[in-house]
Amino acid sequence: MASQVYNAGNIQVLEGLEAVRMRPGMYIGTTSSRGLHHLLWEIVDNAIDEASNGFASEVQVTLHKDGSASVFDNGRGMPVDTHPTMGVPGVQVIFTVLHAGGKFNNEYYAYSGGLHGVGASVVNALSKWLSVDVFLNWTHYRMEFTSEFDPKTKKVEAGKPTGPLQLLGNTRKRGTLVRFLPDDAVFEDVRFNGDQVARRLQELAYLNKGIRITFTDERVADASARVRVFCYDGGITDYVQYLNAGKTALHPDVIYMEGKRDDVVCRAAIQYTDGFNESLFSYVNNINTPEGGSHETGFKAAFTKCLNDYARRVGLLKEKDSNLAGEDFREGLTCVLTTMVKNPQFEGQTKGRLGNSEVRPVVEAIITQQMTDWLDNLKNQETATAIAAKAIRAAQAREAARKARDNMRKTSALEAAPLVGKLASCTGRHWEDNELFIVEGDSAGGSAKQGRDRRFQAILPLRGKPLNVEKKHLDQVLANEEFRSLITALGTSIGDSFSLDNLKYGKVIILSDADQDGAHIRAILLTFFFRYMKDLINTGHVYIGMPPLYKVQKGNKVIYAYDDKELAKATKAVGKGYTLQRYKGLGEMNPEQLWETTMDPSQRKLMRVSVEDAALVDRLTTILMGDKVEPRRDYISEHADFNRPDDFELPPDQLAAREGA
Repeated sequence: MASQVYNAGNIQVLEGLEAVRMRPGMYIGTTSSRGLHHLLWEIVDNAIDEASNGFASEVQVTLHKDGSASVFDNGRGMPVDTHPTMGVPGVQVIFTVLHAGGKFNNEYYAYSGGLHGVGASVVNALSKWLSVDVFLNWTHYRMEFTSEFDPKTKKVEAGKPTGPLQLLGNTRKRGTLVRFLPDDAVFEDVRFNGDQVARRLQELAYLNKGIRITFTDERVADASARVRVFCYDGGITDYVQYLNAGKTALHPDVIYMEGKRDDVVCRAAIQYTDGFNESLFSYVNNINTPEGGSHETGFKAAFTKCLNDYARRVGLLKEKDSNLAGEDFREGLTCVLTTMVKNPQFEGQTKGRLGNSEVRPVVEAIITQQMTDWLDNLKNQETATAIAAKAIRAAQAREAARKARDNMRKTSALEAAPLVGKLASCTGRHWEDNELFIVEGDSAGGSAKQGRDRRFQAILPLRGKPLNVEKKHLDQVLANEEFRSLITALGTSIGDSFSLDNLKYGKVIILSDADQDGAHIRAILLTFFFRYMKDLINTGHVYIGMPPLYKVQKGNKVIYAYDDKELAKATKAVGKGYTLQRYKGLGEMNPEQLWETTMDPSQRKLMRVSVEDAALVDRLTTILMGDKVEPRRDYISEHADFNRPDDFELPPDQLAAREGA
């Protein structure tokens, strides 16, 4: 029970980096894998800031075998002289004092993503040890820090210097090298994901034209695959071409625009494809802004106005015609928009949206001028006309989709019609507690309907494989009976009418067989959600159900295993004399088994679907779900691992059961 006495003596003052150790989530969001990688991004961003401000040309990132990570840049080198008020070297201040750094004004960094002065010190606080090597004025300096448990205070002394700044000798090098080992007492898992690190570094190389970023993963067994170099002389123009791999471009050359006004630098690279989806990715000071903001708003306003004016000027839009909507001009658009702002104000802890209102008119003015110049150039007329004509077709399709939606809503009877005999709804009145299971096939749907808890679980069976919506117009999606049923069941509508305010279920769970057909159905449904209901994913409402692959039984003892590793543990736990069943599909389970293994909230496993890298997801969705075979074949050849090393660890009876023998 909490104490009834509360006075000044009860107020705890956390000194130094104690606050970071006690509440790491306040500084890095989470102690999961995302938080672990956040540490690396903080150090990488410092190096990139040196490069983007013109002080460095090279960044090297290494994942070491001992679990540590290091980042080197050949920039100016962190300051090693004595701080005027704190009396210790500047490098010590940077790594031990919160809200200390050189980015609070624009004297030392014109543009920066790190604005709060907590990045380096937080990394130090959450690491077992950290070392900094500074190569400055022909001299090599080093300072080391450690986080150790103090038996006297019974606390972890976080990020304490192990000694004074060391002077190690002369050097021709220039820059800063930071190496740190994340503390496994803080993080759930301290192993960095090499692919994830490589993707982020590649993105940064695209955003910073000409900067050479070298990524080395010493943990990779194949020596030839350990080192990857990212350097793009075309910058975001190369990025757009990379994103459009697997798509058919309407024009071969990427449209590039760049301008500076009122200390705001704006760059945009644009290429249209024959697809129907908008792919716009925006950044501010190298930070991805998936929720947009004032820079995106300014870009869209200028882009739409310029193209509407052009369409009228060349006669594609008549006097009686209404202006086209912005979304019409952005159909099939792939665009990377990057903006450099001196004092960016990001909304939210994740920095997902730019809030500076003064940036909108500046970006709008830059894009208006750049776009007008491009449209006035005679050599661009064919491309400009093709873009405007595509937008007119998009407007016609949008109108057809609007009519289709209106037809769906005409009467309550019509709205329920697609669900008659399909949806088994639940009785719960609180939408956030309700769950909708999208189940593959009538057989599994029947078991799910019988096994569910009808108070909060609804079942929608799908008959056959749904439509692959990649490269389908919205009106074509609405013509598909299965998707009409799903849209009606969710209650959110779709396209420009989509609204989470009307969502009827807190969890939307895809439940399909654990085989190739089931994986294909999951991919098709996720493509639909990503292309037409992205906010449903972004707000954490979409899940994948995880049915077990095996049932191990010995007497009354039953263990369900979800993969081969769990199977090996289960058979070891029950000992000899067990029976083993390999489930080929959900339809093989009776209602009780389906409830116990896959639907019971107290025992089931669910995988929440999230989008960590929207640009990557957009590219892979096109490659894997689009109509071009060659990029898909190339991707599978490069990334698929057809070897099953765990096969050889399983006894013959388990192998036979898994293969259905």
